[in-house]
Amino acid sequence: MMPGPRPRFGGPPPWWPAGEPWPPSGPRRAWRRGRARFVRRVAVIFGVLIFLSATGAMTLLSFLFNRAGMGWGRPHPPLFGMAGFAVMFILIAGFGAVLRRFAWPLGDVVAGADRVANGDYTVRLPEQGPPSLRSVARAFNSMTARLQSQDAQRRHLMADVAHELRTPLTVVQGRLEGLLDGVYPRDDARLGELLNDTRVLARLVEDLGTLANAEAGALGLRKEPTDLAILINDTAASFSLDAEARRVAIRVEPAGELPTVDVDPVRIREVLRNLLSNALRHTPSGAVITVAMNQRPGQIAVMVRDTGSGIPADVLPHIFNRFFKGPTSQGSGLGLTIARNLVVAHGGEISAESRVGEGTTITFTVPTVPQS
Repeated sequence: MMPGPRPRFGGPPPWWPAGEPWPPSGPRRAWRRGRARFVRRVAVIFGVLIFLSATGAMTLLSFLFNRAGMGWGRPHPPLFGMAGFAVMFILIAGFGAVLRRFAWPLGDVVAGADRVANGDYTVRLPEQGPPSLRSVARAFNSMTARLQSQDAQRRHLMADVAHELRTPLTVVQGRLEGLLDGVYPRDDARLGELLNDTRVLARLVEDLGTLANAEAGALGLRKEPTDLAILINDTAASFSLDAEARRVAIRVEPAGELPTVDVDPVRIREVLRNLLSNALRHTPSGAVITVAMNQRPGQIAVMVRDTGSGIPADVLPHIFNRFFKGPTSQGSGLGLTIARNLVVAHGGEISAESRVGEGTTITFTVPTVPQS
């Protein structure tokens, strides 16, 4: 909703939170003082300009009267008073109009910037004044909205990271304490369990680093012309032992002649590993995971299909969200988020389709090498 007109002098601005006392106290009082200080300075500057303008106008009138042979001062005191009054009235009226049209909106911008500098991202400015100042207010409101959203995301990320790291650290700590207290035997089996726990923790930290770099746009990609079919077959083969242990078959469908793609093979392999790992976790024994490819204008699409339990319709829109876990998920909730960010960093897209009881298909695209 657009803010209403400015209240009369001394009242709260249109965007002032309902129920907050006016005049403000604490940080808000400091905001009001900063805004008033700015307006006072503008008033002083314009007051000096009015004085100089009035002096110049009187000098001009004196010159004109003398040139006309009418004299100045005593012969025509009423005319002098009327002319001076008219000049002063015009200047004061102009000063008031300028102050209302320019100084108040500028004062809002200065005060709002002060509050943002102090960490208050809830401030929004009324869009008033000339078009240029309205554009500034609109841009300021857009900036503070983005800052508020990013600040909320940062807080949520910190809470999520703390929560995800707490579990593996607690497990490692508990097992170490059990070894020291003699609860568990100090044998290779227990040390192997500890080693696996540290690997899980290291994988989580690595995923967090990859995600942070991808979301910050600092993820370096080493693109090169790549045969996607070979890359997919190699990645699928690396899951052969896990697939055999779960009695799940991974089948790569032949796609014929496909153009090379312009990708970072290490990062695309990571995308495939995340998708295949998820598919293995949710595919029952005796089922099949299929990886297929097809060519589209300027890109190649890769589909990873499983015949697992599927994803409910209310959960499906959230599976690419950071730290999101479904009812049966056992991972960190980062795999699909990382896959999405890596695909987007390559200029591609990723999407998911699923039916409960029938399985899930995740499709991503990567650009092909331009033909010379």
